[in-house]
Formats: sequence, C-alpha cells, structure tokens
Amino acid sequence: MDPEKNPDWLRMRELAALLRQYNHAYYLQDLSLISDQDFDRLLKELEQLENRYPQWVESDSPTKRVGGEVMSGFETREHLRPMLSLGNTYSKEELQSFHDRCCKSLGFIPQYCAELKIDGVAISLHYRNRKLEYAVTRGDGLRGDDVTANVQTIESIPLLLKPTAPSEAMEIRGEIYMGRSAFEQINRGKRDSGEETYANPRNFASGTLKLLDSKQVRQRKLSALCYQLDGDFEFLHGKARHHLRMALIAAWGLPVSDHRVGPSPFEKVLDYIHRWHSSRADLPFDIDGVVVKVDDFGQREELGYTAKSPRWAIAYKYPAQSVQTILQNVQFQVGRTGVITPVAHLQPVEVAGTTVQRASLHNDAEIRRLDLHIGDTVYLEKGGDIIPKITNVALALRPAGATKVGFPVTCPECGTSLVGHEALHYCENHRDCPPQILGRLEHFVSRKAMNIEHLGPETLGSLLQQHIIQDVADLYALTQGQLAQIERMGERSRTRLLLSIEDSKKTPFEKVLFALGIRGIGEVASLTLARKFQNMANLSTASREELMNIHEIGEKSADQILTWFTDPQNQSLWVRLASQGLSMTYASRTSPPSSASEQGIQDAKESRPLENKKLVVTGRFEHCDRETLKQRIEDAGGTILNSISSKLDFLVAGTEAGPSKLRKVEELGIATLSEEEILKILQGNS
Repeated sequence: MDPEKNPDWLRMRELAALLRQYNHAYYLQDLSLISDQDFDRLLKELEQLENRYPQWVESDSPTKRVGGEVMSGFETREHLRPMLSLGNTYSKEELQSFHDRCCKSLGFIPQYCAELKIDGVAISLHYRNRKLEYAVTRGDGLRGDDVTANVQTIESIPLLLKPTAPSEAMEIRGEIYMGRSAFEQINRGKRDSGEETYANPRNFASGTLKLLDSKQVRQRKLSALCYQLDGDFEFLHGKARHHLRMALIAAWGLPVSDHRVGPSPFEKVLDYIHRWHSSRADLPFDIDGVVVKVDDFGQREELGYTAKSPRWAIAYKYPAQSVQTILQNVQFQVGRTGVITPVAHLQPVEVAGTTVQRASLHNDAEIRRLDLHIGDTVYLEKGGDIIPKITNVALALRPAGATKVGFPVTCPECGTSLVGHEALHYCENHRDCPPQILGRLEHFVSRKAMNIEHLGPETLGSLLQQHIIQDVADLYALTQGQLAQIERMGERSRTRLLLSIEDSKKTPFEKVLFALGIRGIGEVASLTLARKFQNMANLSTASREELMNIHEIGEKSADQILTWFTDPQNQSLWVRLASQGLSMTYASRTSPPSSASEQGIQDAKESRPLENKKLVVTGRFEHCDRETLKQRIEDAGGTILNSISSKLDFLVAGTEAGPSKLRKVEELGIATLSEEEILKILQGNS
C-alpha cells in the first residue's frame, strides 16, 4: 500500500509538522502556542505511531530529541581550528581605535557586520550530508567536550539541514543559552518548593550542557543562535562574506538572530550599539554586548590574528550593573609565580544575579587609586557581568578612624622582601614559599596541563606538609607506602592515583611544557614553542634572538623563558621528568596523508627545509586546508607570521589571496610562493 494513502502515515506527518511549528515558536519567537501538557500528548502520540511504523520514521523527527541513556562521561575532540576568544572593550574610544587599525592595515575603509553578544556557552556544530554529525564545546580553545547527545535534545538546532544545504562537511559555531522565561519558570518551581534558586541563565545553561543524562537536558529547554559558518569547498568560496553566510545558514534551517546588521559602515555599527544599550532588557535572552566583525573574509585574512584573538573582530561590552557594599578586609594572596594579589573581602551582596563576597584588587596601584580603608562603602560591579570589580568608594560614608589599606613590604606567607616589577609585586623565594610550591603542583596536575586525576589541593598539601614530595618530579616516584601516610586515603584511592600519575606520562610535549608553569607562557605559546623547537633540549639552549623571532613570543616572554632555563634547578627538573618517562619531544598529530604529495610533505619533516625561515600564509589551497599547511611549514622548521614586514622571507599565496598583502610584498621585494612551489619545498624538491 502506498504510505501516502495510509491514514497513520498522514497523521505522523501532521504531528511532526505541528510539533516543529510549536517548537519553532517557543524557542525562536518566545511564543507558547500550546500548553506543555498538550505538547507532550502530541509527542507521545507520534512516538506510539513511530514504534508501530519504524520504516516511516523521519531522520529529524521531533521524537529524536527526547534524550537517550545516561552517559558515563564526555570524550574530548580537537577543534579543526582553534576556538579563539574575542578582544573586549568597554570604551567607544577603543572601538574607534579598532576601526582605525583595520583601516590602516587594509589601506581602505571596510564594511562591518554587528550582532548581539549572547550570554551563553559557545558551541561548534559539525554537519555532513546535511546531518548533525557531532557537537563540541569551546573547552580550552584547542580541545572541547563532545556533547552531541545533549545538543541533539535542543529543539532549535536542526538534526537535518534543509534540502537546499550542501552535503559537504561544514562547521557552524554558535551560542547555547537559556531564555529568560524558561529560566524564570524553573526558578519559580524552586521557590515554590522552598529550594535555593539558580544564580543566572548563563551558568545554568553551562551546567545543563554538562549533564550526563540527556533526558534532563531536554527538560531544561535550552536554545541556540548561530553566528558563523565555515567549510572548505567550492560553494562557500564564492560566499566569502559574513552577511551572505548568515543568510545561508538561516535558509538551511539553523537558528540565527534577527537582530543583526551589515554590511554597514562603522557609523551605523555605533548606532546599532547605542540602540541595543537601552533596549536589551526587551530581549527574551541575556546579552552582555555587541560583536563587531569585518564582513569580507579576504579582508579578515589580511588582518590576521594574534595568539588569542582575531584582529578583524571585537566585542563591545555594555557597562555593568553597579551596587554598594562594605569592605570588611583585604587579604594578600601569593600565586604560583610569586605574584602578590590583594583580594577584597566584602559584605555579601547580589550583583548581576549572583552573590559576591570577594573581588580582586589586582595590585598596589589599584589600592592607591581607590584610597581604600577598611569599612569603606564601595561600588561593586561585574566586568562583562562575570568578574567582580570595585570601581569606586563612597568617601562621604567612610567611618571615622578607618584604617588605610597598605601593601605589604614582605611576603605574607614566608616573610621574604617583595620585589616590584611593572606594577606587580613578587615574592622571589620560589623554592621555599609554601603557596608557590603548592600552586606549581596544582597547576602541573590540572586538567589543562598533565590532567592527573584524584590529586586535589588537600592531598597535595598533605604530601608537602609531610615532606613526601618537594617538586613535581617527586610525584612520579610516589609509592603505595608513602601514600598510606595520608589520612583518609584507602588502598583503592592510592591505586587509582598511582595509575593516573602513570597514565599522565602519555601527555604530549606541548602540555608538559605548559605544565611546568614558566611565567607568561600559556597554552598557545607552549604549542608554538613545541612546534618550533621540536624538543626540550633545543628549547633549553635557544637564544633570545631565536625566541624573539617567533611571532607569539614577545620581549618579556623571551626573557621569562631564558630566566627559567638558566636556573640549574629547573634544568635538573626537566631532565628528571624526561628520565621518568615524560615526553620532551613534539609529535605532530595531523591526520594521515591522503595522497602522495602529502606523504612527501610528511617525509620532509626530518630535513626541515624551512629552518629559520619566516612565512605568511594567505588565501585558499587545493591540496590541504590553510591551518594544516601552516602546521606542516612549522614542522619543516618555518615560523608563521601574521603580518608582513621586512623580516619576512616568503609569502605563501593561494587562491583569493589578499590584494594588499600581495601589493606589500612586491613593494618590499619579498618572494611569493604558490601552493605548488611550497609543496615542492616541503617535499625537498627545491
């Protein structure tokens, strides 16, 4: 029998269409066209029909979002491209400076797109053959958690794109959030039952996305809006402008904000920012500012990136809510690098949805600027609605005889005289200052570094107090007998800890380098150094000039690296770690070569034909994507720069290369290499 003549088939199609309509209205228009009870009744009817006729179930049926089994944990995935943060500003003057820099670098005035900055959780959605293949959180920017099962329950994210969408692999980035009405409904239920309410929608959305039971995720009714489309195939090459790609993903069924502008001149962007400053309370979701982006992708390529953020985009943050509270005390904390940080202890106060009791005062200059006294009434706000900050003091309310806050001259923990450097104060007793030793250990075992589980601050503190360990290398010599001295640590816990320590030896070199906690060297710089020098022995003997030639390493960072390696105890430390089995050599983790030419590139690594050469890569490439080509150039000894200067050796230009870059290298007399030529060099044929 033709299914289209079967009344049950017709009812299934009708139910699916109705449920999609109700979901669209609820999640994208903040409209409730039907009660929750009636919606659940229709959904249950569709489920029953699909169980009876599994051959007629649509791949994107509304029932596919009901949630599955409880998961044991999240796998991690490496991002195809790093998920970088945006540079932030709260000042119209800094926004103008951003525009001026873009104009100066490009040589003309660009057009911009602007969109609301949703206060949610960044997500990377991957589609292939129009189907949602997997979804990954931002994580540390290089790797994130695979939360596909939870994202599949979010009604506004399509499981299957519309037939007009291409079948090639695509990445769509966006923001997962909780609408105000849904959040208030949940908190209303909490209040009615006498339970503590949740702090704010952003934190609640983040926590929800990490739940291991996807059925619970569905019940919490998260939403999403998308803001970026990427892919490396011919169709998108001709759509290399942001506003065109936003129109595409909207047409393919992905949720996008209706409140966006562009391409527009900078003046219209300023009008847009001003308009939403006063109107953001009318939105059905929380925002904390506006994102401004250069519209043209070729111009974005010319502007390039810093180590942490793109130069072609900026986030303008709206001024934060300000409240008053009382300064009760100031504590001076010692960090793992010896920096002394003053922390204000405050009378608890609610600001931007959370209760705040502490706020960083940053340094001595900030204390003096505020002229702080114990007992002062201070103005508190959250920068970007996240980080508590004291902005001013109500001098008229200062109590008589209040004690002025002064910065200590000796370390509050070990008594060593403090040293001032660039607005900060340091305790240089790195070897014997207890908080520094504990801080280095906590950093070393943390998830972003060696990821040693079952080794928290309390256990590390006990190991130090009982003189079982003195530095991170001692962790790899721990025994069952030594751990038995730690209170409340049974045999099973000891065994798990030792297995975790042993398993950490598989950690790649760049994370080991980050784990060592060299001052000023973060995750991105650690990866750059690992790729450039290939192993710890090479890095330990690098000159200041060699370090300064690396784009991400500035003068200050180069000095910090040299200082660390000239310390005999640090040299001894990394040698001990190497002898204990930790990786001190960089291992490229690119995908296996798919062609003879790619195999040739991989075989050429050992010869390092681009040793000490500086290159800029621009445009699109036929045989591999741009990020893969950059990594292979670095594996062959080359240094990738983001901008053109007289120090450059080669410009590698693919199709759609930026015209101003081509013009500039011609003026400077710098050689330009085609894709064919760079491949030959990497294969050792030049």
